[in-house]
Amino acid sequence: MIPPSRKATFIGGGARRKAYGKNHPLAIPRVSLTFDLIKAYGALKPEELRRPRKAADRELTWFHTREYVSAIKRCEALGKVNNGYRREFRLGTLENPYFEGLYSIPAAATGASVQAAEEVIAGRIGFNPAGGMHHARAGHAQGFCYFNDPVLGILRLKREGWRVLYLDLDAHHGDGVEEAFLGDPDVLTLSLHMDTSYAYPFRGGRFEDAGNPEAGHTTINLPLPQGVHDGEYRVAFDAVWPGVVSRFRPDVMVLQAGADMLAADPLGKFRITTQCFLEIAAKVIAACPCHPDGTPRLLVTGGGGYHPLLVARAWTGLWALLSGRMLPEAIPGQGQALLRAAGWGEGEEDEGYLFASRVDPEITAAVRPEITALAERIQSHPFFAA
Repeated sequence: MIPPSRKATFIGGGARRKAYGKNHPLAIPRVSLTFDLIKAYGALKPEELRRPRKAADRELTWFHTREYVSAIKRCEALGKVNNGYRREFRLGTLENPYFEGLYSIPAAATGASVQAAEEVIAGRIGFNPAGGMHHARAGHAQGFCYFNDPVLGILRLKREGWRVLYLDLDAHHGDGVEEAFLGDPDVLTLSLHMDTSYAYPFRGGRFEDAGNPEAGHTTINLPLPQGVHDGEYRVAFDAVWPGVVSRFRPDVMVLQAGADMLAADPLGKFRITTQCFLEIAAKVIAACPCHPDGTPRLLVTGGGGYHPLLVARAWTGLWALLSGRMLPEAIPGQGQALLRAAGWGEGEEDEGYLFASRVDPEITAAVRPEITALAERIQSHPFFAA
């Protein structure tokens, strides 16, 4: 088994119940395939694994309304969503469908993010790949998300008196988390995402949506055009990241590592490679505030990602970074068999390798003027100029 060099906890690997029914973008194996691929590498020790638990009602209602929590529990008990709940809580829709375990499965994914926060408090990195459901609102489901686990993880960290920097790499705007902490001077939300002029949620997420200036500009958004490649993404990220860290000076970081930013994701419009995704994650780890023993104070969740092979490889590489492992690029035979069995790998040139995509001339092409202009605007943002 490959030994770790950093203290980290993987929360997951429990019961494999199917969610979202049929014909939904998330009705695919993601966390289970990631878990199995990590095990195929021999990259998970028993002491690094925690089974997820359901979030308690008292935890869910740190953010969600009691009425909403009660409604989703009742829908699971009844085995259906009535019209009143559909209208009021946006449950039982095409976007947020009814499925067996409607309450239990999201509650476990949410409890896992609270557990991940507690792992961070205890001196370890916490990784919950089933989390990252960043669109859910206090009183209703939205964007495939039933409970907003990043918000609850942040709230648990705030109970320690810590200032929290939340970075959202998902291809879609982290609107639910932004809204939850808008104007909170102790939480800064930074989201790089597809411009909402062409992508879900089709509103907000603009660079100008800067939160409450008097509270320290608690929101920074970087909306990006279609087709952003590695070089362009680096320009945007490097323009904002060092300044955010040095100006905000967080006590802890939360990373939403949505994998729908990757090229070939069916719901994404970027052309980012797995290598770039992991490079950004490495920069986050390097910039983290640390415990006295040097362990980064970092909570990491999953997020979007609608091609299970891309997700599994990206999050396996991410776990390697978090736990301080070097994994061979060639996937072990058992892992290759797992990926083939998922039924999504036919015809992929790199299906036998951890990196789902290769760097090529197109991926490193010249940076478009709009990206350069965005980087320049970042430097004139009041947060950096203050």
